[in-house]
Amino acid sequence: MNTPNEVIKIVNKLSQNKSEYKVSKTLILAVLAGAYIAFGGLLAHIVGGGSPGIAASNPGIVKFLYGATFPIGLILVAVVGAELFTGNNAYFIPSVISKELGVSKMLKNWGLVYIGNFIGAVFVAYVITHLTHIVSASPFKEAVFSVAEGKTSHTFLVTFIKGIGANWLVCLAVWQGMAAKNTTGKIFAIWWPVMAFVTMGFEHSIANMFFVPLAIFEGADITWATFIINNLIPATLGNIVGGALFVGLPYGYLFGHDK
Repeated sequence: MNTPNEVIKIVNKLSQNKSEYKVSKTLILAVLAGAYIAFGGLLAHIVGGGSPGIAASNPGIVKFLYGATFPIGLILVAVVGAELFTGNNAYFIPSVISKELGVSKMLKNWGLVYIGNFIGAVFVAYVITHLTHIVSASPFKEAVFSVAEGKTSHTFLVTFIKGIGANWLVCLAVWQGMAAKNTTGKIFAIWWPVMAFVTMGFEHSIANMFFVPLAIFEGADITWATFIINNLIPATLGNIVGGALFVGLPYGYLFGHDK
């Protein structure tokens, strides 16, 4: 297993490499990551949303089913390689605070990756899921509506705080994944924290780029403005805080040197 100091060295090398990618490479990898996260969301809907009987008698189990299946998205991102906005919220911070990388390069990456993630997630929501009617029948459609309506019904502050919780755990998952030295270890290291944040109902902006647009495409009474204002903006801001301030900053400060 890699030590915390070794993980920071890996993180610094990754962030510096990412900052040098061509725009086209960054966007393509970001589209792929958005699609991978969306596939995790779709699997969660099929397994968790397809269990209304369990939900009626044991709602905690259904939350766990969503959590247990969703991590395939982040596992794909980490193992095969892709650009995920929420992970990059933490990746760049150690290099920035050590002044090995400028803030402008970090923000450029975040912006490009966010756009690419949105494209990938919405593509899977509309083309792969909506056009194929995978969730158009009961009980899947009701689950799609219920999840999206829940995500857009909270106050700005609640969604912001849930966004912190989500990306705190997501970035710990990718940190653990880098500590592992083999694929099996990476999968287990990533699965646990991601399972936890989904089961606990936190808000991941990129996942929500799949969950809420899918409900809109399926006919839910949710507008794009409602999605963006009530969920996407506060979740995104919370994700930045959770990844940058709760993972990247403390670990970069504590282990970003050899002392």
